[in-house]
Amino acid sequence: MDEKQTSKIFGIRAIIEAINAGSSIDKVFLQKDVNGALMTELKQLIQQNNITSSIVPVEKLDRLSRDNNHQGAGALIAPISFYDLEELITRTVKSGVKPLFILLDQISDVRNFGAIIRTADCTGVHGIIIPKTGNAPINGETVKTSAGAAFNVPICKVDHIKDAIFMLQAEGIKIVCATEKTEDTIFDVNFNQPTAIVMGSEDRGINPSILKLADANAKLPLLGKIGSLNVSVACGAFLYEAVRQRM
Repeated sequence: MDEKQTSKIFGIRAIIEAINAGSSIDKVFLQKDVNGALMTELKQLIQQNNITSSIVPVEKLDRLSRDNNHQGAGALIAPISFYDLEELITRTVKSGVKPLFILLDQISDVRNFGAIIRTADCTGVHGIIIPKTGNAPINGETVKTSAGAAFNVPICKVDHIKDAIFMLQAEGIKIVCATEKTEDTIFDVNFNQPTAIVMGSEDRGINPSILKLADANAKLPLLGKIGSLNVSVACGAFLYEAVRQRM
């Protein structure tokens, strides 16, 4: 099975049916200047379901569809089903385990995303939380890089990371931001409690407005000449420090 092929659908009616069937749609591409009753219906569904979309020239859809039979619309379908965050938090807390979550503030590279998912599975993370817009998609490449872990670790999409933080904190889950803008290292932070770790984007790090909401900030000690680590590697170091403390 070619995962990259099965993660795309084309045609206005086909996308409407996919949305109505509850498919996990990452993004819809709409051809510029294409109108009509069906297109209007599709746009309404996109808005009602808070699906990310963009208006693109016909050449973009031609490249995506290869055979050009796209009828003015294409969509990327996530190969997994997403979880409802509130339900996942409630279920995790009620199970009696010590919650461990990851929040990703706009990780843009699918390979980094896949590597984080793989490490999350290995370290017993109970859920990964991503924004609906600005994050790398979950496609065939993501699944491949995760070594299949994308099917094991619950992943939630939220409108805003801030809302997810408030929801976690309301359940007594502490927010730890991975940032170099602190004097505390991962060895100074207590991970042996309900915890959610926030990792920032590859180029900008964590948004300052999110940093303000943290219960604790932590950095990795860097002893060489390079001033930063790849985000997936850094996430692995944070998660295994949490595992070490909990063991």
